[in-house]
Amino acid sequence: MWLVYAACSAVAFGLRGILYQRLSPLPLDRNVLLSGVFFTGFLISLTLAFLSGQAWEIETAVGIQMGVCSYVANMAMYRGFAAGKPSIVAVLSALPPVVVVLVAWLLWGERLNFGQSSAFLLIVAGVVLIRYARDFTLAHWNSAKWGLVTMLFFGFNDLSSKWSTMLGADLYPVLACMFGTGTVLFLLSRRSGKRHAAEEQPGGAWTERRTFGVGMLVGLTNVVGMILIVMAFETGITGLVSAIVALNVLLILLYTRIVVRERFTPRETAGILLTIGGVITLRLLA
Repeated sequence: MWLVYAACSAVAFGLRGILYQRLSPLPLDRNVLLSGVFFTGFLISLTLAFLSGQAWEIETAVGIQMGVCSYVANMAMYRGFAAGKPSIVAVLSALPPVVVVLVAWLLWGERLNFGQSSAFLLIVAGVVLIRYARDFTLAHWNSAKWGLVTMLFFGFNDLSSKWSTMLGADLYPVLACMFGTGTVLFLLSRRSGKRHAAEEQPGGAWTERRTFGVGMLVGLTNVVGMILIVMAFETGITGLVSAIVALNVLLILLYTRIVVRERFTPRETAGILLTIGGVITLRLLA
C-alpha cells in the first residue's frame, strides 16, 4: 500500500510543481507565496488533528525540524536559481533520495535487496536525465553550493518525516508543527523578498494579500502530498518512498508536453523510460 501512497504523493507534488511553474514569471514575493502555501497546510493539519483527537506529545516536535528543513531547502533552491545556473540546481534537487538511502542505512540499518536497488538506481537515473541540461557544469560554484544545500535539506526533510513515524508521533499534529514553523519562517523572510521583487519589477509586484491567497490555494496540493508521503513512510522503505515521490517531475514534464506543446528531447524520453522501468522493477522484483 505504501507504493500507492507514494505515487499519489508524487501526483500531488507534481501538481504543486506545475502551479509553481505557472507562477514563476509573475512579479510576486516568493516568501509570501510560500508562507501562504504553508499556512494552508497548518490550518488543515490543525483542524484534522483536533477533529481526529490525535495526541500532541513531545514526539510531535519533530514537525518543527521538518519545517526548518523544508524552509532551508526552498530558500536554497531559489537562491541557486537566482545565481545564474538553474541546470545545476535542477539536477542536484533531484538527488535527495540518494541522501535518504545513505543516511537511512547509517542510522537505521535499512538495506535494499537486489530488486529494490535496481529499481532505485533506474528511478534516480531517470529523474536526473529528465532534469539534466546541456550547459550543466560545476564551474559555477555558487549555484552548485546552493544546489547541494537544496539536495541535503530536502533529503533531511524526508528523513525527518520517516523519523516521526518511527517515534510513533501522530500524523496531523506533526504536520501542523511543520507547516506552522514554515509559515513563520517564510513570513520573517518576506521583507527582503519583497524588496527584491520590487527591484526586478518596479511598480508591478503583486500585493501581499493577493500573493498570500494564491499561495493558500497552491497549499492544498502541498498538504495532500505531505499527508500521503508520511503515510507511505509508515510502512515503506525510506529511500524507495523518496525515489517514488521524486517522480513528480514526470507530471511536470507531461504538462509542458501537452499544454505548453514542448517536445520531449531524446534525453527526456530516455529518462521517462528509465523511471517507468524502475517502477516496473519495483513491482516485480522488490
